[in-house]
Amino acid sequence: MKSDLFASENLAQAPAAPGMTLQNAKSVKYTVNGEVLARQGAMVAYRGNLQFERKGQGIGGLLKRAVTGEGLALMSVRGQGEAWFAHQAANCFIIDFEPGDALTINGRNVLCFDPTLSYEIKMVKGAGMTGGGLFNSLFTGTGKLAVVCDGSPIIIPVTAQAPVYVDTDAVVGWSAQLETGLHRSQSVGSMIRGGSGEAVQLMLRGEGFVIVRPSEVTEAVAAH
Repeated sequence: MKSDLFASENLAQAPAAPGMTLQNAKSVKYTVNGEVLARQGAMVAYRGNLQFERKGQGIGGLLKRAVTGEGLALMSVRGQGEAWFAHQAANCFIIDFEPGDALTINGRNVLCFDPTLSYEIKMVKGAGMTGGGLFNSLFTGTGKLAVVCDGSPIIIPVTAQAPVYVDTDAVVGWSAQLETGLHRSQSVGSMIRGGSGEAVQLMLRGEGFVIVRPSEVTEAVAAH
């Protein structure tokens, strides 16, 4: 049987050392020898002896998720085998954390991560009850984190002299040490007249970077 479908870049990779690799731009392969934590429902295929279990966030985490609609609904994948993860054909990226690294990521952009990483659902200081999630996920420690992004991400440097203002529906994540707050870029008069559609942004100030997706999240996407 012959077809471009069977091109080498589409074939599943041979078993590798434990851990995650990019299968292609839209999926991540994880060779499991113990445990991996992943977004609930993100597994698209697996082989081997693996068990999938819902992982709770604890009472506080569940309350935050119920109140805000955000959070990090996880499953634990345990055993020995290989699993492939993806989410709505979004682009996948692997971030390798070194000692001292800390990154805030929107829960909707998390795909899977090593159990050696620590995560905590944190309140976004100064962001109030606005879009993008009152609570985001703070990752620290050492290990790898796979994130998804609709389209090619925009990485914008942030400095104390040049704060960056991002749409709360487009932000993916940012350096955890950055100061956050709300910024209103629209006058009251303009809002009364119908507004520009860009009334409030998340302000980021300090030294680091912010990751932005090239589109705003929709209610249909955010619900998954």
